[in-house]
Amino acid sequence: MMSEAQHSLAEAPPAVQLAVDLIELLEVNHIDNKTAIEALQIVLNDFQKKAQSD
Repeated sequence: MMSEAQHSLAEAPPAVQLAVDLIELLEVNHIDNKTAIEALQIVLNDFQKKAQSD
């Protein structure tokens, strides 16, 4: 049976679901905050550039 939090997440927008997955991935792998922020900024910049060329 799904918990209330799992049920809410299942109904959340895809961007929220992905954000939760990314946070969990970074935390489970014990990535320090500074490294995570730097990596996420690189990813964000890359996806923004790709979105502009679409």
